[in-house]
Formats: sequence, C-alpha cells, structure tokens
Amino acid sequence: MNTDTPRVFVAATQQNDGKTTTALGLFSALRKRLGAIGFIKPVGQRFVEVEGMRIDEDSVLINRTFDVHTPLEAMSPIAVEPDFTRKYIESANSDFLVRRIQNSFDRTAWEKQFVIIEGTGHAGVGSVFDLSNARVASLLGSKVILVTKGGIGKPIDEVALNKALFDKEGVEMVGVIVNKVLPDKYEKVLGFTRRGLDRLGIDLLGAIPDEPMLANATLGQICKEIKGTFINASKVEASRRVKKIIIGAMNSSHVMEYFSPGTLVIAPGDREDIILAALSACSLWEAEGTAIAGLVLSGDLFPHQSVIDLIKTSTVPTIGSPLDSYTVANSIYSMTVKTLPEDSEKIDKIQNLVEKYIEVDRLLEKLRA
Repeated sequence: MNTDTPRVFVAATQQNDGKTTTALGLFSALRKRLGAIGFIKPVGQRFVEVEGMRIDEDSVLINRTFDVHTPLEAMSPIAVEPDFTRKYIESANSDFLVRRIQNSFDRTAWEKQFVIIEGTGHAGVGSVFDLSNARVASLLGSKVILVTKGGIGKPIDEVALNKALFDKEGVEMVGVIVNKVLPDKYEKVLGFTRRGLDRLGIDLLGAIPDEPMLANATLGQICKEIKGTFINASKVEASRRVKKIIIGAMNSSHVMEYFSPGTLVIAPGDREDIILAALSACSLWEAEGTAIAGLVLSGDLFPHQSVIDLIKTSTVPTIGSPLDSYTVANSIYSMTVKTLPEDSEKIDKIQNLVEKYIEVDRLLEKLRA
C-alpha cells in the first residue's frame, strides 16, 4: 500500500457534528496550497446509485464539486447496505474488505499531493464489522483530526473518549476542530475549550462559528423527506431555503402574524383560508423580497380546483404530502440536512469558513512532523 502520499483522517465525535463540512472545506484549502488532492470515504453508510454502483453521497459531493479525477468506486469502496452487518456477522470477510480499502486508497492517492480520508462518525463506528474508524485510520497509516460540536464540557469528554480508542489502535490525533460554536459565546468557548484540551495534551486547530444557513434544508430536500410532490415549483424555487416552519392550526388572520421570510407553512390541504392567506401575503411581500418560503398541503388533502389554479399561477412553491401536519413538521425537524453538489452558495460558505477559522498551515506542519 502507498505509504508516501501525505494523508489525514477526518472523524467526528458524533453524527452531524460537521465532518463532511470540514472535509469539503479542507479539500479546497489544501488544493490551493498543494495542488492535486485525493479523497476517499472507505466506509459509507449513506449512498446513491451512480451508473449501477452504490457510491457514498459524500464522495459524490466531493467529486462533483472539485472534479477529483479518481474513479468513484475507488473513492467509495464499501457502501454499508441495510443487510451488510447481518451478512458480515454470519460470514466475516475482514481480509477482503481490508484489501479493498487499501487498494482503493492506492488508486485515490495516484498522482495526488495529499489525500483526505473521511470517516463515518466517532472512533468506534464500524466496530461491528471490524472496520471501526480507528482501525481504518490505522490500516491506512493516517493521523486523525477530530471534529466536535461547540461547547465546553460535553465536547471535551467526547474527545477524550474518542482519543482512547484511537490510541488503542496506535493512531495519532493531531488536533481537534470545534464546529457550530454560537457566535455570542465564541470567544468564551474558544478560550475554555483550548485550555480544556491542553489538559489532555490535545491541540485545538480552530473553531467554526455556527452558520444557520448550513443547517437550513431546501424545499427540494424537504419534499423528498416528506414523500411529497411539487404542485407548482420550478427548479429555482425548489432550491429556496427554509428558515423556520409553522403549522397552520389557527384562524387565518392569526396565522399571518407568524409569516416571515423563509417560513414554511404546513396546513391540511382543505384549509383553504390558510392557503389563500399565504398566497395573498406572498403577493403583497414579493416585491420587497420578504415572501414566505413555501406551503405544504398535508394529509393527502387538496383544496377546491379554483384554489389549485391560484396555486399554480402563484410564486409560492407548494408541496402536497400524504403525511399529516404533525408528522410533516417532525420529519423536517429531525431530518439530516446534507450538502448537495448543486448547493453552490452553501459550498462557497463552507470553503470560506474553513479558510478563515481553521489553522490549515499549522495542521500541515503537524502532519509533516
């Protein structure tokens, strides 16, 4: 296996801490400094179908964003399907999986100046099939950086727990990146986290302030999550970001008090009063750029055809969903908002945040040491 190309393994203390965000931003920053960068996600748990292959969605994101010039199957050698773990426990094939990961890394590192390896979560994820993040980092001879969520006590506790497993596998943790730090507590969290990590002998490589836009789903993502169908939205309107949601369960005159830019209004499809209120409010505000994000008609219910016709001629993106209003709202609140290749605004924001708040040059020095 290639042992010459510099590399770093990006892990996180738990899901949605910002691992993919960090990997994407680092890819951009390192490419500016070093040239050709490779990317691999050895074990992926969320995949999409690409030309008949099951490819981890983060590998697709990196490839489409940066045109990596590496076969997708090498960037995503193992996709954990729903029955993957059961089959492995019944008939373990560890040697085959290890060879596949190492061979894929060699293809990924070919003619590259550096390789970013993205893990699948905390150090222990994958242990059930003998490919924990800590073991994969060890197999690939990589040092690791750990991404954790903003705070003081809990993040430091979780970093210590993860470090213990990386230490057990002989993997060096070169530093920690704290993500999603509340702006009004930024300096306080930065100072105390640095001191807390110093006590553990761990370096803080940077802290990224919370950016709400990165966590805001688009209407297109929400439509897919709630098993919905657009009644009238164009591709541009489907890319609108939702800042907050409200359930229209009150009188139409009262619900309008909660309308604001970026609001998604959820209402049973037969609540014509709320639907008409949303349409009229949007027509009044549109010139000022303060229109609501859109409408969800829940419960597989639809208004009179005359109202449907108004929806189709309006600029309010409207989704019909078979789910009831509560389930729609709960699904949106609990959904994992991933960065998509077409999210150019979001990708630009991520690159700028990592360049500004992460000590990339210091990271390179520590990796070379």
